[in-house]
Amino acid sequence: MTQIAVISGKGGTGKSSIAAAFATLNGKVVVADCDVDAANLYLLFNPIHEEEIVYISGSKAVINYSLCTGCGICESYCRFDAISIIDKKVVISEISCDGCFLCSHICPEKAITMVRNDKSRMYSGSFRNGKMVYGRLAPGEENSGKLVNMVREKAKEVAKINNLDTTILDGPPGIGCPVISTITGVDKVVIVTEPTISGLHDLQRTIEIVKKFSLPAFVVINKYNLNSSMSNQIEKWCTQNEITIAGKLPFDKQMTEAMVQLKSITEFNPYLEISNKIKVIWKKILNQKK
Repeated sequence: MTQIAVISGKGGTGKSSIAAAFATLNGKVVVADCDVDAANLYLLFNPIHEEEIVYISGSKAVINYSLCTGCGICESYCRFDAISIIDKKVVISEISCDGCFLCSHICPEKAITMVRNDKSRMYSGSFRNGKMVYGRLAPGEENSGKLVNMVREKAKEVAKINNLDTTILDGPPGIGCPVISTITGVDKVVIVTEPTISGLHDLQRTIEIVKKFSLPAFVVINKYNLNSSMSNQIEKWCTQNEITIAGKLPFDKQMTEAMVQLKSITEFNPYLEISNKIKVIWKKILNQKK
């Protein structure tokens, strides 16, 4: 089984659109949307949910005001400044609370209890070209890297059960913990960039991370014709650093129209220049030895 992660150093490069195109080219695949903070491929693929799993991202402190005396001990010990006293009433900020349990332990009246954050979910099911797994982290909840790992483990299980050889991981932008969880142990990494100065800068940071894992990397320059000079600069940098350019994709307004119709660009119009180039890129990535 081959796992291919599609990532980008910054948001807005077209990463998810390209991952969706890869996922709907030919044979059945497993798609794992690892951008758990802002999952969006499910909007495009509308999968049938066959399994829903609650993800516990941590805990938050809750005050029982019938027991609280407003002594303020919890406020003085909270290192995250999550507790304050307003009009002689102890108030805990859900956003600032780190769920460390200290306040619940030191409260002399036992007025503070810890409640699990259980609003996040992981879903698994079928879509029109195979199987799909994705996570949705609830607003304000954390440990997204752990949820990404859950999504990946489920994707492996689904691929094995259904005898599917290819898994496409649509990763989050950036170079943080969720990205590292996405690319750890994969077979190949596709990095989508755009012809801008920030695109090149973030590509360079992403390559640094990928190299630490000794993973085969393929760069796709999306919307290259919007700034040919910058595209050439990115190509030159990749060549100098022995990074494989998988291909360049032109800007095409039909990419947006395809999303409106809830289709990938290769489904929406398989005969477009951009669709043909995506097919060539995908074949190159699959055929490249690890």
